Amino acid sequence: MDWVLDFLAARTQVVKFFVPDAILKERLDPETLESLGLIKQAHQFNQKIVKIKTKLFYKQQKFNLLREENEGYAKLITELGQDLSGNITSHIVLESIKSLIGCFNLDPNRVLDIILEVYECRSDQDEFFLPLIKSYMCEPLTLCHILGFKFKFNQEPNEETPTSLYHIAAALLHHNLIELEDIYVHLMPLDASIVEEHKREITEAKQIARKLTMVVVPSEKTEDKEREKEEEKNDKAPDNQKLGLLEALLRIGDWHHAQSIMDQMPSFYATSHKAIALALCQLLHLTVEPLYRRAGVPKGAKGCLLRPLKNKRAPRPAESFEDLRRDVFSMLCYLGPHLSHDPILFAKIVRLGKGFMKEYQSEGRNDNIKDKMDTLLSCFLSIADQVLLPSLSLMECNACMSEELWGLFKLFPYQHRYRLYGQWKNETYTSHPLLVKVKAQTVDRAKYIMKRLTKENVKPSGRQIGKLSHSNPTILFDYILSQIQWYDNLIGPVVDSLKYLTSLNYDVMAYCIIEALANPEKEKMKHDDTTISSWLQSLASLCGAVFRKYPIELAGLLQYVTNTLKAGKSFDLLILKEVVQKMAGIEITDEMTSEQMEAMTGGEQLKAEGGYFGQIRNTKKSSQRLKDALLDHDLALPLCLLMAQQRNGVVFLEGGEKHLKLVGKLYDQCHDTLVQFGGFLASNLSTEDYIKRVPSIDILCNQFHTPHDAAFFLSRPMYGHQILSKYDELKKAEKSNRQQQKVHKYVAACELVMSPVHEAVVSLHPPRVWDDLRPQFYATFWSLTMYDLAVPHNAYDREVKKLQLQVQVIEENPDVPMNKKKKEKERCTALQEKLQEEEKKQLEHVQRVLHRLKLEKDNWLLAKSTKNETITKFLQLCLFPRCIFSAIDAVYCARFVELVHQQKTPNFCTLLCYDRVFSDIIYTVASCTENESRRYGRFLCCMLETVTRWHSDRAVYEKECGNYPGFLTIFRATGFDGGNKADQLDYENFRHVVHKWHYKLTKASVHCLETGEYTHIRNILIVLTKILPCYPKVLNLGQALECRVHKICLEEKEKRPDLYALAMGYSGQLKGRKAHMVPENEFHHKEQPLRSATPVSQQNGPGTTAKPATNASKTEEGVSEDADRAKDKSQGAAKPANKANSTAAKVTTSNGNGAPNSTKTLKERDDKEKSGKEKKEKKEKTPGSTLETKGESRREKQRDERGASGKEERAPREGKEKTPKADRDKQKAEEKSNKEDNKAKTGNGEPKEPSRERDTGAKESKSKEKGGDRSAMSGSLKSPVPRLESAESERDHKRRKLETHSSPSHSSSVKDNSNEPKDSASKHHINYNSVARSKSRERETDKKESENTRGRSKEKKTDNKDRKDRKRDHMTTDREMSLESKRRKDENGTNSSNKHSKSASPSSGSPVSADKEKTKRSKSSSKEKGESAKPERNSSGGKKESRHDKEKSDKKEKRDSSGGKDEKKHHKSSDKHR
Repeated sequence: MDWVLDFLAARTQVVKFFVPDAILKERLDPETLESLGLIKQAHQFNQKIVKIKTKLFYKQQKFNLLREENEGYAKLITELGQDLSGNITSHIVLESIKSLIGCFNLDPNRVLDIILEVYECRSDQDEFFLPLIKSYMCEPLTLCHILGFKFKFNQEPNEETPTSLYHIAAALLHHNLIELEDIYVHLMPLDASIVEEHKREITEAKQIARKLTMVVVPSEKTEDKEREKEEEKNDKAPDNQKLGLLEALLRIGDWHHAQSIMDQMPSFYATSHKAIALALCQLLHLTVEPLYRRAGVPKGAKGCLLRPLKNKRAPRPAESFEDLRRDVFSMLCYLGPHLSHDPILFAKIVRLGKGFMKEYQSEGRNDNIKDKMDTLLSCFLSIADQVLLPSLSLMECNACMSEELWGLFKLFPYQHRYRLYGQWKNETYTSHPLLVKVKAQTVDRAKYIMKRLTKENVKPSGRQIGKLSHSNPTILFDYILSQIQWYDNLIGPVVDSLKYLTSLNYDVMAYCIIEALANPEKEKMKHDDTTISSWLQSLASLCGAVFRKYPIELAGLLQYVTNTLKAGKSFDLLILKEVVQKMAGIEITDEMTSEQMEAMTGGEQLKAEGGYFGQIRNTKKSSQRLKDALLDHDLALPLCLLMAQQRNGVVFLEGGEKHLKLVGKLYDQCHDTLVQFGGFLASNLSTEDYIKRVPSIDILCNQFHTPHDAAFFLSRPMYGHQILSKYDELKKAEKSNRQQQKVHKYVAACELVMSPVHEAVVSLHPPRVWDDLRPQFYATFWSLTMYDLAVPHNAYDREVKKLQLQVQVIEENPDVPMNKKKKEKERCTALQEKLQEEEKKQLEHVQRVLHRLKLEKDNWLLAKSTKNETITKFLQLCLFPRCIFSAIDAVYCARFVELVHQQKTPNFCTLLCYDRVFSDIIYTVASCTENESRRYGRFLCCMLETVTRWHSDRAVYEKECGNYPGFLTIFRATGFDGGNKADQLDYENFRHVVHKWHYKLTKASVHCLETGEYTHIRNILIVLTKILPCYPKVLNLGQALECRVHKICLEEKEKRPDLYALAMGYSGQLKGRKAHMVPENEFHHKEQPLRSATPVSQQNGPGTTAKPATNASKTEEGVSEDADRAKDKSQGAAKPANKANSTAAKVTTSNGNGAPNSTKTLKERDDKEKSGKEKKEKKEKTPGSTLETKGESRREKQRDERGASGKEERAPREGKEKTPKADRDKQKAEEKSNKEDNKAKTGNGEPKEPSRERDTGAKESKSKEKGGDRSAMSGSLKSPVPRLESAESERDHKRRKLETHSSPSHSSSVKDNSNEPKDSASKHHINYNSVARSKSRERETDKKESENTRGRSKEKKTDNKDRKDRKRDHMTTDREMSLESKRRKDENGTNSSNKHSKSASPSSGSPVSADKEKTKRSKSSSKEKGESAKPERNSSGGKKESRHDKEKSDKKEKRDSSGGKDEKKHHKSSDKHR
């Protein structure tokens, strides 16, 4: 047993060592304690516990109040209320209190209560009472109960807790005499009530905001205001003891306990009470004072010194920025938007931030310090977000604080600023009831101002906007921008009214614009998906105006555009375009006048004065700001490259599901912005900046995948800068004033700069390209501009005269003050001098460039392949890509071609180049966008100007083209000796070629107009409008275009209004140009030398034209026969036009006989007209006119439609023909047989055919004429002939036909290509390979002419006699025609199925008609042999017929049907002769 006792004793000692006795007695049961020896007996221990509990919980301690003496309390009060200024200490007073309690039997708790009451009355004696209470008090809980009773007593409805009580509680808490948790439960109201109140305030604020945004009747408004006033009177805020204690804690500097109380409440609830906010602000003043004095006080400011708190337990003042993290930042975060109550503290915090940013931006920090500074930076940004900006919203119209805050914000990167603005605008206003109300009030006030904003009241409205913007710029600008997006006419007044804004407000404005642009909820396209939305256009216009007028940072906007381009979206390029246009004064438009275009080829000063629509002034500062923003953020080159790449991205990546019209607009916008932006960089960046940022051409194309045209566009200014700088270096190295030496130095500088470029461009194309073009030629073409090629002297003179006129007007104006007159005169004079100096400088430069080109030209083009291949490469790689790049480049391309021609460049065929440009423009036009069409049209216009100048004057042609290698008709690549005159294209043949080009343009235009495709029609109308000064020049071509455009106007009026507007505009201009058009026979010499009856001296005879015609034939075959053949196969839609053109190629002889005989008498002209009709009959017999039946039907329909007018026209004609009636009848029968013979031959292609079939076929064709003529006419390329008045004489009628109408197809059919310029109208009659046949035909023609002359003389003698006979015979003819039409209907099936059947006709047995048919068959068979070598050309070229020729044939048939004795005799004599 002993060992057990020992073990228990040892265990007891171990337990006692590790666990205190008190805990063991508290936790263990009595039996265990007894076994452990901690108590003696468990039973006694239980009894003792019961007695203690009874005494503690059930026995009331009572003091005998009768034994307490009032004198003791009186002495106690006297003791506590004595003067404490002497040597009285709390220890002495405490001993006195103890003695009083013992002497007078005072209750200790009542004594403590009296001590607290006296302390409350003497709350300034903290140093005395706090040690006294601490010494007197034995239990903190007792003190809490007494204080709680005091707080409870003041919670009655009409009671108010005194401030001194809050101070006592705060002091006791601060010195840890009581615990916050103990006293907090005695305070009212409950936390749940506080949360409910906060929620109620937010709800009420939102209701107020909703009321402000609702439309309310004025009477309801007044009722609401009265109700609100009554509620404010009745609702008195209840006493909040927790907030009172919090304020007291802040006053004494106990931040720790104050923070604990605020954590129990909703955010910013405590500081929303002004007293608490001010107490916290005062504490912050004291905390930041030392650091502010060191790093925040601006120079010259003194400020008032603050006395620090005597409380040593208050937060320590901050001595460094790192100390701010200890307490200051947390205090500010609890303060939140209510820093607005103390603007001075607001300014101090902002200035501390500026001081920190200066240290942060200083260099030389190690990594450890840098991390700390980054942390501090994030803290300052948080303070700006949570405290400074919300506080600014609650400050009413404090512009000084706004500017002070901008002093800090401008040191932040724009990314940080914009994030702060975003938080401010979208989140801050929902965090507090006050901010909700402020937002609603701001919007209400903004609506009031914007409703009344006009141009007339900009100044007062601007002041109101300024006041409102100082505090809440985000809300105000958001509303203003929403209004501008709806009403773009507000842009001007709004921009003018923003002049009262602060710098911070301008920066916020920039952010709000970017946010509005990036709004994902808004569609940037209209609902039709073809145009950009109007809201985006309005914002873009606002951007340009605002950023130009006010000093707003551009980096954010430029970066936004860059980011959208990176994302593959090009809509927002509209913004960049507007900004550059407004800030730099650089306009991009294809609607320039010729004077503006001329001015744009000069220097920068001339461009600014005469190249733009608006007067560009005062852009120096704004241009500098834009340039600085681009360079500081390295956005210049990225924007250029992204725009260049995005052009193709618009089509292939972005435009997949978009409407074609919208894709074209986006492409144009991207391209125009690139041109505009590149022009801005070239004119504003210094040489060093530009060269440093733009890489070489091979890197641009191969590494950055920039299209070649854009790459050269960006590199071109760099080459110019480098050449000029190198030229200046060479001049300085060797000073010489001789002009020749200067030119040589310039050439040397060009070689030094361009040699690396020549090597770099080799990698841009496959090696085979350089077999035709030299890299030197390629680089020269792409590196030069119009500034290098010509000096616009007229533009310089024009602008100088304008300035002189301005000076004169200023001098004559008496209202202008003298000082202003002087300034304006000085300005105009300075501009004149600048322009004259610039002109002189450009003239010297152009001379140097031309000399350089003269030296280089011999090495431009190699002789390794044909000239055709060389021209193809030149067009493909140089001319076409650049001519649609910009309007200036379009002019440049045309002038460069002319320059290469003038330089007599070897192996360059000017004729071939022009032919390839004009021959087929359909595919080029169809692939252009709208703006590219304008540029392409301008290019064609410039090319046509040159051609028209050469065409208009033989002397000019001989001087500029006569002995030049570009007009050689030999297309193999050889050197040019200039000696062989026969190889040159002479003037007349050149005129034929020009007519062919005009016809080709007409053919392509009509095809595009007939396709029905939107793009084709729009583009060709744009091109036609641009080339209107030079085309059309030929009357029938113009009429064909006019007819087709009129049809477009009718078709598109309701369907596509934009096409209708274009067509109507062009139609009106075309009619205005009609007076300047000429007949075809005046445009080029159309007469055939072997068939004409005119004297040889008036013709271009075969001896002088045969060889050039052959050469021209070679030219045309080599250039475009294959292309036209492929085109004819692919263009099914153009079939009617092709047929009409090919038919017209065979019936134009009569139109071409008037010009060389304009001096002949009227009689001779009438005779020629007669002979022309016979020639046309012969032509109608040729094979190859496969559509002759259709031509006959068209003529018959026209005759029937104009029956009435035809009858009236026959009357004057009958008066001129005096032939017997019998002869007329014979002639009528003979004419029928001729027509039937012609129709049978053209239909079957065989020489033999029965006359009966010919007769019925002719009648059938006439009956078909009535139904099918209109549709055939509208779809074919014919010149509409104006209907003649029935009263005019036949002589005037014929003269008008001869002088104004001609066929559009002379030497211009698809397969002709000017093979034989002078015989294309009658290829089936003339064959230059057979001289004998042509001579016999010439003799035959002379005989016919003599017979015609005799016939006409007889007609005149019998004129009056025959008139009555014709009238009488008219009814007989009509009856015969009706019988013929009936018989034709009966025999319709026979004619179509059995073409070789024989039937008797009235004229088949006559010997005259038989001989005539025999002669025709022999001629047609010989003609088939002569033309068998070129069947394809005949078949395609013989399908078109002009409308004018059809009408002529109609009138001839009418005259023949009425009968003519003299004509019959004439036909008989001519048949006998044959």
